[in-house]
Amino acid sequence: MAPGHQRCMYCGDGQGTDIDHFEPKSLAPLRTFDWLNHLLACSYCNSNQKRNRFPRADTDGSPLLLDPTLQDPLDHLRLVLPVCTYKSLTDQGAACIEVFGLNTRGVLVEGRRTAYGTAKQSVELWRIATDQGRHDKAAEVVRIAWNRPLADVLAAMFHQSGHPAADLLFDGEEETLGFLKDHALREAFLAAA
Repeated sequence: MAPGHQRCMYCGDGQGTDIDHFEPKSLAPLRTFDWLNHLLACSYCNSNQKRNRFPRADTDGSPLLLDPTLQDPLDHLRLVLPVCTYKSLTDQGAACIEVFGLNTRGVLVEGRRTAYGTAKQSVELWRIATDQGRHDKAAEVVRIAWNRPLADVLAAMFHQSGHPAADLLFDGEEETLGFLKDHALREAFLAAA
């Protein structure tokens, strides 16, 4: 359950202080004590956003919310950099944006903008430390970058830097894109993700 990070598995911002029943107890009482039905969530997402909401597909009744322990959110959501709002790639992505208010909660959007700036600085600091032979410092930069709130921004940056349209996605941010495409930097950061 979010080992080491202890962040909300829905918004990535708040501390994972609550245990959320992914499939709500009111809809699936037999899953109340099912370990695989428990996720870390912040109290805001758990109590104010999700509550007992659990949308299902009209076609087959499958859950529309992403289970981040089983599914990669990057397959369903694209973070539009640098405005830091999400675009849905699937119906599941759209449901998550709506249920958790990922684009309407100003604190999340502004937090992601700040996280974007911090992530860009992190990759630059890693490059500087590595060029100076300070590998302990470089490792510390990576550790801190992944343990910050909204680490989903950093993950999206690496994911999008490998996209065929990366030059367009990072238009005006060529230096950052160059850092993100660096093989040694990718290896160092993605091994710790």
